[in-house]
Amino acid sequence: MLIYLSRTTHLSAPTPPAAAAHTTTVQDLPFENLTAPGTADTIISTLGRHGEGHPYLLLHGGAGPQSVAAFAGQLATDAPGQVIAPTHPGFGGTRRPDRLDSIAKLAVLYRNLLDRLGLENVTVVGNSIGGWTAAELALLRSPRVSRVILVNAVGILVEEAPVTEISGLTPDELSRLSFHDPAPFRVDPASLTEQQLAAMAANRRALAVYGGQPPMTDPALRDRLAGITTPTLVLWGESDEIVIPAYGRAYAEAIPGAEFRVLPGTGHVPQIETPQQLLNHVRTFAEAQPPNDPA
Repeated sequence: MLIYLSRTTHLSAPTPPAAAAHTTTVQDLPFENLTAPGTADTIISTLGRHGEGHPYLLLHGGAGPQSVAAFAGQLATDAPGQVIAPTHPGFGGTRRPDRLDSIAKLAVLYRNLLDRLGLENVTVVGNSIGGWTAAELALLRSPRVSRVILVNAVGILVEEAPVTEISGLTPDELSRLSFHDPAPFRVDPASLTEQQLAAMAANRRALAVYGGQPPMTDPALRDRLAGITTPTLVLWGESDEIVIPAYGRAYAEAIPGAEFRVLPGTGHVPQIETPQQLLNHVRTFAEAQPPNDPA
């Protein structure tokens, strides 16, 4: 859900050459459960090779696709696995159909993307609004999804630990709330190009649409999470002040059988601040043997 982070992701480790991204556009994906649904074109970055290693669907937050780009390369190389990292329509200046106006519809879009790609045994990893989207995707019960990992997700209503309103914050204020140590991620706004500024503005507009009202919250989602049957891991940066760990614990407690882990020394975007720590948790959970599946 972060906007300022789209200024900072170039400070993350570059995508390893062995996991160079191949970018394509998947056209006419339905995003509604209707007989005549609306459709959207979706840009996806694919890293790794089909059929080699574990498949992942990696869903970015409000900072846009660049906020997960370096981590996608690391996941594809070190896990190893095939990583599909889509750009949510509307982010980065991409086109968003007017009717694609909720996280629930975005989840339908990605269920249909997995069908189109023919992927099986997929682990879905989502950060912030990407985590909310992953939760909605789990509720659709696609047989292609085997595990779900929510990383500092938003979406539920927790009255005692509400989502911090960020719309009026300065970049420095947002950075302090987002990182355990914001110093390495500070960027001079004057150094940003017109293209970067335009992408950030597009991200803000898309985030406002998908986040709904109240911002970043679906008041009914917390109760609906009881319908998730997919094995779920909820990971939370201990220093996140956008959505504090108590919010994450409430998220995990709402999902039957979900596991909750706090990540030390990191904030709202562990994939940027402590990517190796996040990778270790993602890999071990994705590769674990299901309890009812003999080795």
